[in-house]
Amino acid sequence: MKVFNSEHIRNIGVGGHSGSGKTSLVETMLFAMGETTRIGSVEQGNTVSDYNEDEIERQVSINTSLLHGEWKNSKINLIDTPGFSDFFGDVSSGMRAADVMMIVVSAASGVEVGTERVRELADKYNMPRFYVINKMDRENVDFDKVFNDLRERFGKKLTVVHLPLESGPNFHSVADVLSQKVYKYALDKSGKVTEEAIPGNLAAKVAEMRNQLIETVAESDDKLLEKYLEAGELSEEELKSGFKKGVVERGVVPVLCAATTANVGVKSVLDFIVDYLPAPNDLPAIQHNGKQRKRSAAEPLSALVFKTVAESHIGELSLVRVMSGVLKPGDEAYNVSQGKSERIGQMFALNGKNKKNVDQLPAGDVGALVKLKTTHTGDTLSTKNDSFPLPAIEFPEALFSIAVHPKTKGDEDKIGNGLHTLHEEDPTFLVRYDGELKQTIVSGQGELHLNIILKRLKQRFGVDIDTEDPKIPYRETIRKKAEAQGKYKKQTGGRGQYGDAHLRLEPLPRGTGVEFVDAIVGGVIPNKFIPAVEKGAREACEKGILAGYPVVDIRMICFYGSYHTVDSSEMAFKIAASMGLKKAFMEANPVLLEPIYILEVKVPEEYMGDVMGDISSRRGKILGMDADGRFQIIKAKVPLAELHKYSTILRSMTQGQGIFHREFSHYEEMPGEIAQKIIEAAQKEKKEEED
Repeated sequence: MKVFNSEHIRNIGVGGHSGSGKTSLVETMLFAMGETTRIGSVEQGNTVSDYNEDEIERQVSINTSLLHGEWKNSKINLIDTPGFSDFFGDVSSGMRAADVMMIVVSAASGVEVGTERVRELADKYNMPRFYVINKMDRENVDFDKVFNDLRERFGKKLTVVHLPLESGPNFHSVADVLSQKVYKYALDKSGKVTEEAIPGNLAAKVAEMRNQLIETVAESDDKLLEKYLEAGELSEEELKSGFKKGVVERGVVPVLCAATTANVGVKSVLDFIVDYLPAPNDLPAIQHNGKQRKRSAAEPLSALVFKTVAESHIGELSLVRVMSGVLKPGDEAYNVSQGKSERIGQMFALNGKNKKNVDQLPAGDVGALVKLKTTHTGDTLSTKNDSFPLPAIEFPEALFSIAVHPKTKGDEDKIGNGLHTLHEEDPTFLVRYDGELKQTIVSGQGELHLNIILKRLKQRFGVDIDTEDPKIPYRETIRKKAEAQGKYKKQTGGRGQYGDAHLRLEPLPRGTGVEFVDAIVGGVIPNKFIPAVEKGAREACEKGILAGYPVVDIRMICFYGSYHTVDSSEMAFKIAASMGLKKAFMEANPVLLEPIYILEVKVPEEYMGDVMGDISSRRGKILGMDADGRFQIIKAKVPLAELHKYSTILRSMTQGQGIFHREFSHYEEMPGEIAQKIIEAAQKEKKEEED
C-alpha cells in the first residue's frame, strides 16, 4: 500500500450524538474515495464501520472504528467514534488518534447532549474542530436555526463555510463561501457534482456569510485584524492562510452541511478536509512532563496505542497512532508504560474489519499492529534510548455497577482471567473484589455496556455467570454515650481464661473514624493486656454489630477492669473487650448510616420536571439548578441505594438526552423503617449461614 508523508495525511475524528448520522457520513465518504462500491446503511447492517455483530443487531456504534481512503493525493484517516453514551470511553481514546474533530449534528435534532460532550472533550485536548450539519434532506429542517443555536452555545468563532441553497427533499446544492461557487449534486445518489455560479437570489446571503467568515478570520490574528481594519478586506491568499491558521489555533470553527444518505455535500466535505485542515506536521510539538517532541518522521519513535481490538482468527489488534518517527515490521519498540520491549510484526491499514498490509507507519499515520505481547490500550511505544512517554488517555468515570459470580464452582480463575483481559481491551470496564461486601464488582458506562462485555466473557472464555445488585457499604454508629462490662471467664481442666474490661462509648462527629482511649489507672488491667483490649474492640467494630457493617465515628474508652495473675491472657482480654463493646453499643442508641452521593444531571429543559420528580422519589434532596443554554444542570444529594441502574432510567426518561455525574459526599443516618428492613435481612442471612 502507498505510503503517505505527514503533510499528505489528515486524521479526522468523527463524533456527535447518537443518531446524528456519523456512521452514514463515514460510509458515504468511503464510497466517494473509491474504497467501497456501494453505500451501506446502518438499518441493513452492512456498513464498513459498524461490523461487530452487537452493532449490527442494535444499530448503534459500539466501538471506535478505524477507516481510511485517498482524496486529492492525500490519505484521510477517519476515526469513527460511538455516539451512544454507554460507549463514550471509545470517544476519549479515539480522539487521541485524531488531529481534528468532525462533530456531526443532525439538522432535525440540533444541538444535543452528545454534541456538547464531544465539544467539551475537544476543548480538553485543545483540538481544532468543525461541524457538519447532517440530514439536510429531512422535512422541516432549518440550517440557519441550527447554525445560530451552535453559535449561541459554542461562540462566535463558528462560521459558515458551506451553505445549503435549499433544505428538505430539495437539498442538492451547496454554496462554498470561501470559493464563492455552488456545487450541485446529482439526484441519483451517485455523488456526481457540477460547478455553478451563485444564483442572484442568494448572492446577498452568501456575501453576508463571507463577510462574517472574513471577520472571524481577521479576529483570530492580530496582524490580519490590523490589515482588515485599515483596508476593509483581505486578499485571497491572506484569507486562505489566515483561515487555515485560525482553524489550527481554534480561533475559527467552520460549519459545513451534508445529507449523507442522499450523497449530497460529502465530496465538498472531503475537499474541505484536504484543502483547509491541518496535516499532523502543521500542529504544535507535543508537550509532556516538561519535554517536547516534534511531529516529524526525523524524530525518534513515539506512538500511542489508543485501542485494543480482539479478532477471532488473529488475536489482539493494537490500534496505534504514530506521533513521531517511523514504525516498521521487524522493529523492536520499547513499551515505555510497561518497561518492556516489543517486536513489531505485521502492520495493517484498516477499513473496519478489512485489512491491508503496510510496510511502514510514518509520523502522523494510524494503523493496526498484531500480537503485541505486553502492550495494552494507553501504552506508549518508543525507542529505549530516547523514550518519550505520551500523556495517558483519560477515561470517563464508571456509572453503572453489578456484582458477578460464577454459576459453576471452579470457574473463578477462568472468570478472573477473562474479566482481566476484557479490562485490558476496554479500560472503561473495571473489575474489583470488595472484601467488605464479599462481592466481585464490575463497573462500566451503563447497563448496555456491561451486558455486551459479559456477553463477550461467555463467548470468548466459555463461562457462565450470575449477576446481582451490588451490596451497599452501610456503616453503623451510635447516638449517645453508654458503658458496659465485658467479662470472659472460662475454666477448663487446666489453666483457665479470665479477662474483664469495662468500656465506655461516645459518639464522634461524622467522618472521624474509631478512637480508642486507654483510661486505666492503678493497674487494674496490666499494660501488657491493653493492646489486646484495643484489638478486640476494633475487630468487633470492623465486623459490625447491628447488621454486620463496620462501626464508625465512636470513641471507645477502657476505664476499668480486673485480671487474674494466672488465668488472664491476651486472648481472654480480646474476647472480653469484644463482648463489652457489643453490649455498650446496643445500649448507645445504635443507627445505620448510608452513603450519600452528590448527583449532577444535565438534561434538556423539557425534561427537567420529570427528572426532579424522579430524584425526589429516590429520597433525593435538590441542592440547586443552573441553566446552560437549552440544558438544565440539576444538583442533588441522593442515597447510593437509590442510584442503582440510574443511567438506564435517566436515558429512558430523557430519550437518551440526559447525562449525569456522581461522586461520594458523606454518610448520613438512614430513615428508621428502611434501616430496620436492612437489619432484619442481615440477621436472617447470618442465621441461614449459621444453620
